[in-house]
Formats: sequence, C-alpha cells, structure tokens
Amino acid sequence: MVSVSDLSSEQVEMVKGWVADGAQMADVQRRLNDDFGFKATYMDTRFLSLDLELNFQVDEEEVQTEEVIEVPQVEEEPDLEGAKPSGGSVSASLDQVARPGSMVSGTVTFSDGMKGLWLIDEMGRPSIDPDQPGYQPSEADLVSFQGELKVLLDGQM
Repeated sequence: MVSVSDLSSEQVEMVKGWVADGAQMADVQRRLNDDFGFKATYMDTRFLSLDLELNFQVDEEEVQTEEVIEVPQVEEEPDLEGAKPSGGSVSASLDQVARPGSMVSGTVTFSDGMKGLWLIDEMGRPSIDPDQPGYQPSEADLVSFQGELKVLLDGQM
C-alpha cells in the first residue's frame, strides 16, 4: 500500500506536477511504479490522490461523450445474498465466505453497469478487479462504492 507518508516532499511535488501536466489516475499509478518503484494498485493511487487533493484535468471530449450516451438507470435485483440496497447507482455485496487471501470480499456493480470483484486483503489493502480488463470506474462511482463498503463492513471488521 502506498500512502503520502511513503513519499518524500520532493516526490509529492513531482506527483502534483504530473497531474498539473495532464496525467490521469492510470498515469500516476504507472509512474509511481516506474519512477519511484512503488507497486501501487488503482485503489492505492485513488486514496493517494484524495490525500494529496489532486485535481485531475477532465478531457472535454470525454465529458461531452458521457452526456450524449447517458442511459437511465434500471434497478436490478442483487444476485448474491448479503447485498444491501444502494443509496446511489453503485451497488456492492458481501461474500458470505471471503475469497482466499482476503479478510472480506464481494462484488460491485458501477453506475455504468460494469461489474467487478472487490476485496480487502489480509494487510487491509482494498482492491477492485473489474470484469473488463483496463476498466476504471469514475471518481463519483468510487466515492459511492466507498460508502457502500462502509455500510457493508460496519461491524464486520
């Protein structure tokens, strides 16, 4: 797990510079590994970006595409026991038996319908394994997912 305390003040400034130059979350994750030797997961990078209050630049073309393609949400019944109703458009469920190597695990469905597996490993590190390789949920979905996890895990850990 990579955190702000793992970075020197020079490294923090370099990360902020990358973002100022237009780097996106995946770019920061890759450069943490390439430039600093940190094996950062997407969630590690996401939490680091929150801690550093990084403001990623939005690709205007991507925003316009999202507005045109917006699809109304259809509520689906959860397919696993332990699922809780979602307050937003992201839903998560808790496996009754944790996957090997994890303390807790489950599934998540993001607002765009993409699904994946999530887990918190024995070191307390969260990770998401999307069904579609390379998929990265939006920041809003990640925030919703964190809220869902909090509800699901309240009293579990």
